[in-house]
Amino acid sequence: MPDSLSGFKDYLKRVAFESGATLFGIADINVLSNGKEQIPKLFTGYNRAVSIAFRLSAGILSTITDSPTKIYAHHYKQVNYLLDRIALRIAGILQFWGYNSIPLPASQITDWDNITGNVSHKTIAQLAGLGFIGRNHLLITSQYGAQIRLVSVATDCPLPPDNPTTGECGKCFKCVKICPAEAIGKSHEKFNLEKCREMLKTFAKKGIGQYICGICVKVCSGMNNNS
Repeated sequence: MPDSLSGFKDYLKRVAFESGATLFGIADINVLSNGKEQIPKLFTGYNRAVSIAFRLSAGILSTITDSPTKIYAHHYKQVNYLLDRIALRIAGILQFWGYNSIPLPASQITDWDNITGNVSHKTIAQLAGLGFIGRNHLLITSQYGAQIRLVSVATDCPLPPDNPTTGECGKCFKCVKICPAEAIGKSHEKFNLEKCREMLKTFAKKGIGQYICGICVKVCSGMNNNS
């Protein structure tokens, strides 16, 4: 057992990466109570969240043209499953150390009108220093752009938090040009959720069976590549 909170953090990060994670960070979620996004009552007493990302397969993303593919839908499910397993393992370790923890499902919609879950993984990831919220309304990482999936673990363990990320998409408008729903605006505040939701419904009815797209994710491969 590590003998310091920094040691706890390093150990959890190592476990996450050994389990398949691509990115890892710790968010101070106390700040959420002072912003637009409130901490759900479910997490009262929790002041930290572990944020974990997994990079999507570039090869599978390349199969997407003007609509999601069945192989992408399968990949999406498997990545979510892997992230849930990693979160479960992290939560179990925290509990073993004597701390409370809640592994938050990688993909569980609790509000179908807004297509949201119990808490925003991308907001937690931004607070944990993994990336910023882009104009496509997704987390944008410097290494992989939006080509990731996320999971979070809320905890009352006072792990040393990482610094929140700030940034913007700059001159890259690839997602705006390619979005079939024309839902993406000049900033993430201009994102049209209703248009996106209707397009997702259309894709689901065409045989995909779930609310996914992947088109804007495919073209957002990292800030170094988005010139």
